[in-house]
Amino acid sequence: MANGKQVAEQNSQTFFAWLAGKRDEDFRQMVNRGVLSRTEIARECCFSKSALWQNPRIKAALKATEDALRERGVLPAIEIKSKDEVEMPTMREAGSNRAELKNKRMERLEQENAVLRTENHELKQQLKRFVILREALATTGRLPR
Repeated sequence: MANGKQVAEQNSQTFFAWLAGKRDEDFRQMVNRGVLSRTEIARECCFSKSALWQNPRIKAALKATEDALRERGVLPAIEIKSKDEVEMPTMREAGSNRAELKNKRMERLEQENAVLRTENHELKQQLKRFVILREALATTGRLPR
C-alpha cells in the first residue's frame, strides 16, 4: 500500500497529465461561479476534491492555471470590492426561530386544553344526570341486572 507522499506524487502526475490534455474550450465548459469546477476536476482525475487544496503542487498549479485563464479571457476577472461595497449579512436574532416554534406549540396546547376542559365539563354533567337516574331506579327496585 502506498504512503501519503506516494499518493500525493501520483495525484500530482495525474493532475498535470489531465491539465496538459485540456484546451481553453474544455476549461470554458468547466466554469462554475467564476472558477473551474473542483468537483469536475476531481472526478476527471479520479481523486478526491481534498487533493486539490491539500496537495501544495496541485493547489499552486490550479491557481496558476486559473490566473492564466483569466488573462486569456476564459475565466471572468475577479472583482475586488471595497469595504464600502461589501454587504454585511443580515443579522437575525439568535433563537428567534426557536422562540417562534415554542409560541406556536404553546398556543396549540392551550387550544387543546380548552377543548378538553369543555369536554370534561360536558361529561361531568352527563354523569350527574345518570347518577340521579341510577339512584331513582335503585330506590324503586327496578335496577336492571
